[in-house]
Amino acid sequence: MKKYILYCICLMTITMYSQDVDDTFTTSEARHELKINGLFLILGAIEVDYQYLLNEESAIGVDVLFAFDDETIDVNYYISPYYRQYFGKKYATGFFVEAFGMLNSVDDYTYSSYYNQQTDSYYSSSGYEDNLVDFALGIGTGVKLITKRGFIVEIDLGIGRNLFKNDRDFTIIGKGGINLGYRF
Repeated sequence: MKKYILYCICLMTITMYSQDVDDTFTTSEARHELKINGLFLILGAIEVDYQYLLNEESAIGVDVLFAFDDETIDVNYYISPYYRQYFGKKYATGFFVEAFGMLNSVDDYTYSSYYNQQTDSYYSSSGYEDNLVDFALGIGTGVKLITKRGFIVEIDLGIGRNLFKNDRDFTIIGKGGINLGYRF
């Protein structure tokens, strides 16, 4: 009888221990995210996003964009650090708002004309000024969905205002897209 009771106690101990161990991937343990913007790939640019999760409600990150098609996108490049606050029920998912800064470069179209009284003629000149660099501050919003295995789909949209070269056409600048990525 003592052997039977000892055998049952050992069996229960092993069973309880096996229930405590969980080898599956959990998104709450993962703190890093790497994403690529699928919308900008179609439009002629590549945007990569890295995000570090501070806790279940907030994150910091950086977006980096380089345009390779000048016909569809006016921005040459931008580097945009941001802070996000999440309002979802799961760990760093759902609806979010963000505040961002953006160092950006655009090709600005300039046009000027003047009248010469001596020749009684009008003269005009136009062209692109390459790499007009400015810094913007802005806000954004979006939604992030994540699977149990860590695959991410994110839709975001943000708008900002350039701070230094306000006499140009590019005082308002935006960012956004459809991002696909992985949390690890």
